[in-house]
Amino acid sequence: MASTVLQFRDVSVVRDGNTILDGIDWTVASDERWVILGPNGAGKTTLLQIAAAAMHPTKGEAEVLAESLGKVDVFELRPMIGFASTAMARKIPRNETVLDVVLTAAYSVTGRWNEEYEEIDLRRAQRVLKEWRLEQFADRRFGSLSDGEQKRVQIARSVMTDPELLLLDEPAASLDLGAREELVGLLGGYASSGASPAIVMVTHHVEEIPQGFTHALLLADGKIQAAGPFAEALTAEHLTATFGLPIELTETNGRYAARAA
Repeated sequence: MASTVLQFRDVSVVRDGNTILDGIDWTVASDERWVILGPNGAGKTTLLQIAAAAMHPTKGEAEVLAESLGKVDVFELRPMIGFASTAMARKIPRNETVLDVVLTAAYSVTGRWNEEYEEIDLRRAQRVLKEWRLEQFADRRFGSLSDGEQKRVQIARSVMTDPELLLLDEPAASLDLGAREELVGLLGGYASSGASPAIVMVTHHVEEIPQGFTHALLLADGKIQAAGPFAEALTAEHLTATFGLPIELTETNGRYAARAA
């Protein structure tokens, strides 16, 4: 039976007098895979940071994995959340081997130091590298990889600890067509597995939505424009309202495309 992994009630975030999120009510179940869409400055990354227990709301209540932010030790909560983002990637030493980038997730550190790892950790890291088509890069330096390869390493690291919630902040950003499609295909296979955790992914483009995703949240000016299963929320009408221009939306075999009408 699916459990609730995220529960936001009237969540708002105000910074320097500016309202970034405004009255967000949102629930994510363990068997759901969400995509968050919206223009620049809509509040997408802020929403993800709250879900990652990296930020508290200014107003309202946010529950992450059944724990209320402000009442829980976030340092105990965060290891149960996988999080891949460009900001996180910047913390990874460029000369770290790919294997160690993934392995160090077991200690929630971004550089190998004096930690001691068990054989089970090593086997888990090697298995995750294989699942994300990275086993041939295990001994390569992270900084020597292409953008697409680095993105896959970040995601492999984020699933290393078998999280209960996986958060992805624009995983396909800056990738060329080939690298994007490879990553989207891998994410689609992962999302389609019943053994995978709840997933929330921020993106700017419907073309980057993998197969296997089930729900959409459309955000503009810090407010929800639509939220729910794709059939209800991911529509040309809602995209038009969210992005402020007429949008045509097409779907083929579980993949989406959008263009100005």
